[in-house]
Amino acid sequence: MNPSSSELIDPAAKSPARPLSAWRRIPIGVVLATFVVAFLVLCALFPTLIAPKDPYQLSLLHSLRAPSPEFPFGTDQLGRDIFSRVVHGASYSLSIGIGATLIAVTVGLLVGLIAGSAGGAVDLAFMRIIDVLLAFPALFMSMAVVALIGKGSMNVLLAIAIAEIPRYARIVRSQVLVVRQSGYVEAALILGQRRSVTLIKHVLPNTIGPLIVLSTLGIGSAILSSAALSYLGLGPKPPTPEWGLMLAEGQGYLRKAWWIGVFPGIFATLTVVSTTILGRYLKALSDGRA
Repeated sequence: MNPSSSELIDPAAKSPARPLSAWRRIPIGVVLATFVVAFLVLCALFPTLIAPKDPYQLSLLHSLRAPSPEFPFGTDQLGRDIFSRVVHGASYSLSIGIGATLIAVTVGLLVGLIAGSAGGAVDLAFMRIIDVLLAFPALFMSMAVVALIGKGSMNVLLAIAIAEIPRYARIVRSQVLVVRQSGYVEAALILGQRRSVTLIKHVLPNTIGPLIVLSTLGIGSAILSSAALSYLGLGPKPPTPEWGLMLAEGQGYLRKAWWIGVFPGIFATLTVVSTTILGRYLKALSDGRA
């Protein structure tokens, strides 16, 4: 059949708009969450570009100013610009959340690989220790670790990572047990391939994929734990512009200066919700359900 005259004149008429239809299939919540996370990353990398004012500058003449064009989020009891402090606080919260998740994923990956590949008494010993650690809430574990090693941003990061390691180790161990029973792994071992080579070449790549997706969810929970520890006075010391610490500082001014604690809380909530939405969407994509 000969092509029609319209097709000869406009060849683009035959090509369907696949990219546009693909974008339309992405939920609006995922798009909004992506923009929020991108904005927070921009705040963390280039805070002075978003908020040029000094977050540490004191000005008692401007104390407890309500939100205005000069101070979009108002000022605190010491006259510091809340908007600048919230924007600069993104670097602290995101660095702690991402850093703690990276440490927890790395150590959990090693523990899970050792337990799942060794089997027997080694697997049993590792799993019993992990079961005991998982019996305690992650926030309680983080508080206990901070009480042992001391306060501070780095100690909070390590405490959150230690509390999250058992969860990732159990996930990796279960994934290793599934991959070990697959046909290509058994065939590689039968052909004489060393167990360590099989572990690195076949088991590890099939384990990292689901772990990366789940770690996206872990970033949100790590940021939430960081804010909770800072709110309890176990995180960075004043006058660090950290969201949890700002929430604690604004607690006594909620009636006459609500903006001191509300805006850091909004940013912390948006961060946790956005990373959780992206993590769940990535998990749905990996499961073929999106």
